[in-house]
Amino acid sequence: MKKLLEYWRKAWFVIKVMSGYEERRIRAFRLELQEKIQRAQARKEEVAKLPEQVILSEVRRMVEEMQGLNQLLNETEAKIEKHFKPIDTAAHRIMDMQLEREERQMKELMKVMQDQAMMQREATMQSIEAANQQKEINRLSLDSEDPAQQAQEQNK
Repeated sequence: MKKLLEYWRKAWFVIKVMSGYEERRIRAFRLELQEKIQRAQARKEEVAKLPEQVILSEVRRMVEEMQGLNQLLNETEAKIEKHFKPIDTAAHRIMDMQLEREERQMKELMKVMQDQAMMQREATMQSIEAANQQKEINRLSLDSEDPAQQAQEQNK
């Protein structure tokens, strides 16, 4: 009985092969496996892209936050400048007045120094003239002395 059963199985397999049933079943099984592999690869790619998408969305969110903060900073800076503008103009006027006062003081100091230099020059000229006059007087007094005394002094 076993032999008969074995014989029918082999015969049935041969009939299937000849009719193409087994070949179609093998092809269908192969196509089904390929489709499963493709779906698995697609899922794998999606999973691989998911972190990239999460990272990109996080980067976009951070960029938007930074742009918002930058705009807020610019607005705050403009408000601060507007608030301090009167103080800046007042400080600028005060600095200009101080610079003008310093310039006036410098000019007065230069004038005083020039006047002092002129007075020193005049005093120096007067002392030089006095020394010259004294030399002239000494020379004239020597000329007016006795020629005999001059001769004695020269002999000594």
